[in-house]
Amino acid sequence: MRSLKSLAILLVLLAAAWFWHRPAPPQAAAPQASQAEAASAALPAFLPPEARDTLARIARGGPFEHRQDGSVFGNREGMLPAMPRGYYREYTVETPGLGYRGARRIIAGGDPPEVYYYTDDHYRSFRRFQAAR
Repeated sequence: MRSLKSLAILLVLLAAAWFWHRPAPPQAAAPQASQAEAASAALPAFLPPEARDTLARIARGGPFEHRQDGSVFGNREGMLPAMPRGYYREYTVETPGLGYRGARRIIAGGDPPEVYYYTDDHYRSFRRFQAAR
């Protein structure tokens, strides 16, 4: 009888030891965001959704839908910091429902781009933003 009691205690202790020291069940891996998704998540709220596509095209080097995209932005308005000619390039941000380029642009400075500006009023005002690299 005493050996049955000892055996029962031993089994309870082994079961408790196994329960407390067993490996944790595998966790479901969180889905990895693509680089494009991560970059777009970091964009400021003032950019329209279509700006994500424009930034992706800039990062890839094209292709661009408008022949002017990638051309030198002259900063004739003088609203951006003065830089040598050719530093700034302009890119169209599509406006849904328009059959022409519209007023929305991203201006990228540097090669590769190191600074970005957005205008939605055809160069009357600009907002600087960071794009993920």
